Amino acid sequence: MKVGPKYKIARRLGTPVFEKTQTQKYALNLSKKERLGMVPAKPKTEFGLQLLEKQKTRYTYLLSEKQFSKYVKEILTKKKAHGKGLLFSKLESRLDNAVFRAGFRPTRLSARQAVSHGHILVNGKRVTKPSFSVKKGDVISVRPQSLSSPMFADYSENAKTYAFPAWLKCDAEKMVAEVVALPEIGAAELQFDLDAVLEYYSR
Repeated sequence: MKVGPKYKIARRLGTPVFEKTQTQKYALNLSKKERLGMVPAKPKTEFGLQLLEKQKTRYTYLLSEKQFSKYVKEILTKKKAHGKGLLFSKLESRLDNAVFRAGFRPTRLSARQAVSHGHILVNGKRVTKPSFSVKKGDVISVRPQSLSSPMFADYSENAKTYAFPAWLKCDAEKMVAEVVALPEIGAAELQFDLDAVLEYYSR
């Protein structure tokens, strides 16, 4: 997915959906007018609000409209009560997101590139599909030949202060992460409303 100008998108959505826009440096560089603009006027219609939340979620996970709508529609066809939790788990379980959550790479975009370029293994096998869905018991690691790559050079040091999610058990020295549970929506502070997203696609 080609994202485009991240700063402009974040300002338009009123939420720092990209890691690049979640830094103190970015916040300080915003003018007073722009900082105020990060809290947009509330959409006048319910549809407008749902559309905004859909865009926030889609850009957070760097998904095209086609990819994202496919995920949501799969959840809606199951007709289960916990659609919001199921959607969150599905998005978080993407391999590129798991690589990001494990701290192997600092952003979802760079994590996606690491997967696509063959640097990541799942249960000892190379997986180059960012959308690959990891499950409980899967072991995610960096390919041995890639451990000396500059892109992973700072991992061990950064991992000392990194907040790993509860659903991943990480070994910083070996650069290995095991999926020990399904991602749960209560374990994260969301910048988007998945109920509104489901309502948008239920129209």
